[in-house]
Amino acid sequence: VTDVAHLVHGPLACSGNSWESRGSLSSGPSLYKMGFTTDLSENDIIFGGEKKLYKAISQTIKRYDPAAVFVYSTCVTALIGDDLDAVCEAASKKFNKPVIPVNSPGFVGSKNLGNRLAGEALLEHVVGTEEPEYTTKYDVNLIGEYNIAGEMWGVLPLFEKVGIRVLSKITGDARYREVAYAHRAKLNVMICSKALINMATKMQDRYGIPYIEESFYGVEDVNRCLRNIAKHFGDVEMQEKVEKVIAEETAALDIALEPYRQKLRGKRVVLYTGGVKSWSIISAAKDLGIEVVATSTKKSTEEDKAKIKKLLGKDGIMMQKGNPTELLRVIDKTKADMLIAGGRNQYTAIKARVPFLDINQERHHPYAGYVGMVEMARELCEALYSPVWEQVRKPAPWTVGIGASEQPVANSEVVLSAVSA
Repeated sequence: VTDVAHLVHGPLACSGNSWESRGSLSSGPSLYKMGFTTDLSENDIIFGGEKKLYKAISQTIKRYDPAAVFVYSTCVTALIGDDLDAVCEAASKKFNKPVIPVNSPGFVGSKNLGNRLAGEALLEHVVGTEEPEYTTKYDVNLIGEYNIAGEMWGVLPLFEKVGIRVLSKITGDARYREVAYAHRAKLNVMICSKALINMATKMQDRYGIPYIEESFYGVEDVNRCLRNIAKHFGDVEMQEKVEKVIAEETAALDIALEPYRQKLRGKRVVLYTGGVKSWSIISAAKDLGIEVVATSTKKSTEEDKAKIKKLLGKDGIMMQKGNPTELLRVIDKTKADMLIAGGRNQYTAIKARVPFLDINQERHHPYAGYVGMVEMARELCEALYSPVWEQVRKPAPWTVGIGASEQPVANSEVVLSAVSA
């Protein structure tokens, strides 16, 4: 959420080590990029940090006047028992400003669980607290879309062309107010089901908003998403617009992708990512003529796994764990040409002299929608055909042409010869 202050209640490193790890972009406010922390000391941990938290909230509101303040608990403050809810409630009444407690300390579990707890906080304290200026029959929410590298901006124009109004984004390029009136949408479109499926199901129970699970990666998935939304609304005119847009966009895309397909056709890749990308990127790769020989299922739901099996076929490998040793074993076994994974696996690929493409939240290139397909194809070609791979796979210069009677000169002897010369 871009127009609010995100305050991390804990020691300095809790905020510093995690800040800006996700490359979400904003079309407006940039306050979300500023890191706020209570910077707890040893004394604060011993005697409690609630007073310091209240003071930090006060200073943040007076200096920056955000639309709201989101306060995040950490392992330390959760263990010492600071009452986040009480402090946030008192500050909200005092300053007449929404102050939202997010109780998601690191020790509770995985990143996905943290996302779900954040979704619970939005449901309990934000969604339903404001009303939109107007509504239409075709209002939708995008849930689990974070606008990584601005990729949502390549998708929103498609919705506008066919008459679909995106009422709220949760939470990519979102403003506080639009999240607050998300309960007035007619349909929730789930993009990452593992992270925020609880939000979609509870909004269905609480507000009667149905939801569908879709993906913006790959031509077929984008086409299916547009068709499914139009089908849900049952509007014949909208369905006709969708087919027209799909025909126009895919025709232009085929022309743009042709030079890349010639280079990528028949290449084999190992995909190691999580959630919806574990199967949606397979679809995108197939559109480019690439064969995905293995993918991960670490963060995938049972529905995700069923889709993976269908897309990979009987010979595809589904990896539950992806430590460096296992990844290298799979790459060697499948004769893969490339590894597509998150930034933490880049070292593994480079060490093995295997081309690598970053697909996770740290990336700087948008891959969603039709325009994202062209960007992905370009990045894949640049990675696969970089001249560095030809260089690093060659024998070392000092080992070439050495006969039985010849011995390589030691580095120290080379240095001494150069000095004496």
